[in-house]
Formats: sequence, C-alpha cells, structure tokens
Amino acid sequence: MSGAEEKISAILSKLKARYPEEMKTSLSYSNPWELLVATILSAQATDAQVDKATPKLFKKYPKPSNLAKLRPTQLYPYVKSINIYRNKSKNIIKAARMIEKEFGGKVPDTMDSLIKLPGVGRKTANVVMANAFRKNNGIAIDTHCITVANRLFIYNTQNPSKIEEKLMKIIPRKEWGNATHLFIALGRDVCTARKAYCERCVLKKICPSSSFE
Repeated sequence: MSGAEEKISAILSKLKARYPEEMKTSLSYSNPWELLVATILSAQATDAQVDKATPKLFKKYPKPSNLAKLRPTQLYPYVKSINIYRNKSKNIIKAARMIEKEFGGKVPDTMDSLIKLPGVGRKTANVVMANAFRKNNGIAIDTHCITVANRLFIYNTQNPSKIEEKLMKIIPRKEWGNATHLFIALGRDVCTARKAYCERCVLKKICPSSSFE
C-alpha cells in the first residue's frame, strides 16, 4: 500500500467512526426522481431549506409526468423559499419533459444521460447515482468537500472537477460515495470554510493543515 493509500485509509476510518450516521445524503426522498429534484434545488441552498419545501411539492406533483405539464410559474409557490428558485423551476420542468420524452418517464442511471438533463452537472449526477442507484461513478464535490480536500491534501484549487479528479486517484472506488458524505460532515462540523476548529477535529493529528499541537 502506498503512502497516499495508507493516508486516505486512515482518514476514512477515523471519519467513519466519528460520523457513522452521515454516510448518506441528508436530503429527504423516496425515489430517484425526488432525489434528483431535491438535489437540483439544493444548489446554493441548505438541505434543511429544501426538505421544508419538497413534501408539499412531491405530494402535489409526484412524478416527472406531472411536472412536465407545468409552466415554471406554477412551481414557484412550492420552492420560492429556496435560492434561485425561478431558474431551478425552469430546469426541473425541462428535466421532467426530457425524462418523459427520452427516458420513458424514469430517471436515467448513467452519468452521460444524467448530465444531459437541464440543471444537472457532475455533482448532482454523482449524488443521484450514488444514493438512488448505489453506483459509484465519481465523487460529488460541494464547497465543504473543496475546503476539506484542500486542507487534507494541500491542494490549491477551488475547481470541483480538478478536486474530483485528484480524489478519484487516491480514494478506492468503493468509497467514493462515502467520501463525499464524510467530507461534508467534517466540513459542516469543524472544518468550515471560514475557520478550522482543529482542536475538535478527529483528524487533528494527521491533517497537514492542523493547528493542533
């Protein structure tokens, strides 16, 4: 085992012990379509905000076929509490129409197909694939993951694609989905973008950016 492999193994082991309940998305959903919609809505918004809005939305419009018939303005009342709700509403309705027309009414389960949908990039596609379909095709990178990866591995980039590419080389494929959730949990807890609370961090003795002595 290489030095990098030993390091990531130790990191993931400690994070799993510290955040065992966080190894899944915190978004509420009951099927791939609901997760797709919730993940689109979660961009630049908190999962808590999304989870407050989606129960009424999913009850009223449970399937892509229901939303495909709408105008964006008809979706606004359900999601207006969420950032950028107008643009997200347009994308969700366009995605619903594409799913109906091109994928038989079912959310596709491949990266190439998912990123064709309006409002869906690699991050959203990775979240849906890992959580709804149990497929590790990549690592979903959000702002927490960027902060944690830069501090843990001394990266110097805010580019999510570059971060994902680097992490995929050192993290075993079977752990890609877990790594996303564990890094997010660490970022929310102690390794925030504004400040790192190293004294409370489970990785304080092995993180090269740690201020713990």
